[in-house]
Amino acid sequence: MSDVIARPGGELASRPLHFFWVVDCSGSMYGEKIGVVNNAIQSVLPEMKDEADDNPNAQLLIRTLKFSSGASWITDEPVKVEDYVWEDLEAAGVTDLGKAFDLLSAQLSVEQMGERALPPVIVLLSDGQPTDDYKSSLAKFHKLPWSKKAVKIAISIGQDADDDVLIEFTGNRELVLNANNATMLAKMIKWASTAVSAVSSGASSSDTDSDVSADTSSEDNGVSNNGPIILDMNNIPEPDDINGNDVW
Repeated sequence: MSDVIARPGGELASRPLHFFWVVDCSGSMYGEKIGVVNNAIQSVLPEMKDEADDNPNAQLLIRTLKFSSGASWITDEPVKVEDYVWEDLEAAGVTDLGKAFDLLSAQLSVEQMGERALPPVIVLLSDGQPTDDYKSSLAKFHKLPWSKKAVKIAISIGQDADDDVLIEFTGNRELVLNANNATMLAKMIKWASTAVSAVSSGASSSDTDSDVSADTSSEDNGVSNNGPIILDMNNIPEPDDINGNDVW
């Protein structure tokens, strides 16, 4: 996808849209859980590319942040969706969520994001409880202008996940999606990836109770001014009828 689009009198640069996968790779994710995450994210990348192709005003950039005993970026820089190649993650160690927030915060500055960027989309996946002091790191994260404008979604994996922590991250209970088995985890990852469409198309606010907005309307420290981003909560996958042995 080209970085520019044609217009009378010249070219108009597309606006960057940063999409972050933030993935829990602690030991409790070992086996089926991390396998589903790898397969599901790999499978949604072509659809994300197609969505980006349909919105030439936005340049979709993807990064993945993994955390376990420590945290690290999979790629050093944001990668255009058409060039992005998923690298399978492995699971081991503890759940240093605070370190993940620290690394994420460092990338949400105006210098890193650019003044013309669209609100970023951040999808956090976790199946447990933080093992470090995450609260101070999360507080710093929430104070950032780009954090305030971001669309923040969390996927709670299994019955041992700490939903209260994930609600602290999203600021909205409705944007914590519960996945207690492999099928639902794959479906929730696919749904979360559709947030790209809402941001890149500049969705407007709605009066329906089933829509959830991320308010990006205020101007803050040089960050781009955008209207509210509305996520359609009507199409969140419904839980399947499953055998009790299949529940995590």
